[in-house]
Amino acid sequence: MKRFWNKALTVALITTMGLSVFAGCGTAEKTEPNNTEGKKLQVYTSFYPMYDFTSKIAGDKVDVINLVPSGTEPHDWEPSTEDIANLEKADMIIYNGAGMEHWVDDVTKSLSNKDIVLVEASEGIDLMEGHHHHDDEGEEAHDHESEEAHEHEGEDADEHEHGLDPHVWTSIKNAKKEMENIKNALVKADAANAEYYEANFKMYSEKFDELDKKYETEIAKLPNKNIVVSHEAFGYLCKEYGLTQVGIEGLSPDSEPNPKRMAEIVEFVEEHNVKVIFFEELVSPKVAESVAKETGATTDVLNPIEGLTEEQLKEGNDYISIMEQNLNSIVKALQ
Repeated sequence: MKRFWNKALTVALITTMGLSVFAGCGTAEKTEPNNTEGKKLQVYTSFYPMYDFTSKIAGDKVDVINLVPSGTEPHDWEPSTEDIANLEKADMIIYNGAGMEHWVDDVTKSLSNKDIVLVEASEGIDLMEGHHHHDDEGEEAHDHESEEAHEHEGEDADEHEHGLDPHVWTSIKNAKKEMENIKNALVKADAANAEYYEANFKMYSEKFDELDKKYETEIAKLPNKNIVVSHEAFGYLCKEYGLTQVGIEGLSPDSEPNPKRMAEIVEFVEEHNVKVIFFEELVSPKVAESVAKETGATTDVLNPIEGLTEEQLKEGNDYISIMEQNLNSIVKALQ
């Protein structure tokens, strides 16, 4: 996981800030946008779950733009110069928080538009500690990580890099809370459409409750409760339904385990008779396939819903449908 900006993002910020020399670097104020002219709110979301939850509440009353392109793994994504310029015109930015978006503090501080409403969707959710397997990444990587963490002072990055798990939306109850926070922000910013937003939230809240109940019922029947995943994105889901996740990699999907970690995973799979190794569509399945080959297990997709592919979007998939697919995969693997 990156802890400070790369050169491209730095150039993007300098370019954008140059357009408004006197803007300063203060934090964007969380004020209500002026929507008295009846224009649609321009709302930008940080990555897919935020986009999906916002779209469900906003319907056709708001222009919702997702920053991370479809099919892109969001952990290391950074906004381009064009993205930052577009954010200057936004009424609202909705992001997950909990360290998921390492860029958000620095980008929002650089914007000259101080009327943008910032909505941290995970506000009010109890965050879990994650595991980074620093000892599995080699001494050099660990030293480099410490140096980066020291240099990067952004709060979100600090949270993620020091062990908080940002993947709150994998718990359906947490996803519902995030959607409620988004609804409340839209109601406050656009009171004329408040009843519309409240009605949409009520409808999808009931759908989320039904899905949550289905997870509870189906998983309670399973004899095995251990899942092995490519990266530890399912901690909240597992905590909610009594499962235990064992991650080949830690919170960041782009890290690779060393031979010691691989040996530990292989041993766990064999001792607990794990039949399926889960991987994700947006990252390479190579490591999961290696474990499966070594142990005689098979592989299957368990989607953390960090982003959907163009094909999935064209097929009409969303948070609910992917979570239903995930449940089917878990039940099949643990029977």
